[in-house]
Amino acid sequence: MDTAGSLKRRSRATVSAAYAAQGFGYAVVVTSLPGLKDRQGIDDTAIALIVLLVCVTAAAGSVLADLIATRAGSRAALVTGLALEVGGIAIVAADAPLWLFIAGFAVYGSGLGAVDAAGAMQGVLVQRAYGRDLMGGFFAAYTAAAIFGALAVAGAAAVGWGVSAALVVVIVVAAFVAGCGLVWFDRSRAGEERHVAARTPLPRRGIWLFGFVILAAFTLDSGVSTWSTVYLQDDLVAAAVIAPLGYAAYQVAILLTRLATDRIVGRWGAGPVVMGSTVISLAGLIVVAALPFVAAAVLGFALAGVAVGALVPLAFTSAGQLAPLRSDQIIARVNLFNYAGAVLGAVVIGLLADVPGLPLAFLIPAVLLLPVLLLARRFRAAAGRQDAVAATTAGASADR
Repeated sequence: MDTAGSLKRRSRATVSAAYAAQGFGYAVVVTSLPGLKDRQGIDDTAIALIVLLVCVTAAAGSVLADLIATRAGSRAALVTGLALEVGGIAIVAADAPLWLFIAGFAVYGSGLGAVDAAGAMQGVLVQRAYGRDLMGGFFAAYTAAAIFGALAVAGAAAVGWGVSAALVVVIVVAAFVAGCGLVWFDRSRAGEERHVAARTPLPRRGIWLFGFVILAAFTLDSGVSTWSTVYLQDDLVAAAVIAPLGYAAYQVAILLTRLATDRIVGRWGAGPVVMGSTVISLAGLIVVAALPFVAAAVLGFALAGVAVGALVPLAFTSAGQLAPLRSDQIIARVNLFNYAGAVLGAVVIGLLADVPGLPLAFLIPAVLLLPVLLLARRFRAAAGRQDAVAATTAGASADR
């Protein structure tokens, strides 16, 4: 017979697996784009439009997760998102006509957004049950799996497997996690006391504040992911074997930060972690902009990853604490800023690549990070489920 403790541990492990499946799948998809481009006979412009399509449909998927979670809980929303990813990637992996290939990316994008949002909903529920921060660990699973996903695509190419080989692995992994999640994802609801939740207004100011933090973090993430290798190879004339090291150092810094975040927050609190990580990343971006040397750029990109590693899990944790009985809806709305940041980082920095140039363009994320320093005191560590619900219930009763 399962005890409450064993069920809690299984929920934590399965939610970690969902984050890992998401990171692995996304990394495989984006690193497979060159091979898919050649297979379908399309150009870079078409690939850029497909990436934009994924961002737009991901935003719709986040809204879908909100609707499903409100009616059936975030467990159902997360399983649905994983199922959409499986279906979309299956279409992309097949040698399908172009229109169906594009439709597959639209389906995948909707699943991507639903898993992003519902995964965060589940993460907040699990860490609420534990009464301590766990979100850094969930995102660490995502980052580690993303690194493995990129290596898997490289390995598949090295042994001569087709572009679809790694995508098939993604399908198997996501389907397996979805099946396990039907049983072991957290079954509780953020707003089980529906009469109380209905009287609790959405904290719109908090949604915008933490949404801005997510936007700043993903503008940085998208900018470094898209342009760091280009900058090292084209502007600094780094060898082809050296140019990817900036992005690799960035991802390693994110992973190490996320592995440490939960423990550091438990010791020092969320606010100091936000302040420290933001200052470190600002320094990194300034190094990239000011010092046109390969070693300086690699170091700068690594330092820039610290803020992304800490801010994303802490922003979702703090957003979930704004009104615990409505945390699913709040997280779905905050998650929408993710995709705005992704487009902003890739597009705006790219538009500035020629004038004034990529070094100064990397200061765009720095400008967005500056206000985060003023918001550090708004961040909160995870709270126990019963304490959070009791506080919200008491507040709602006082309002009546």
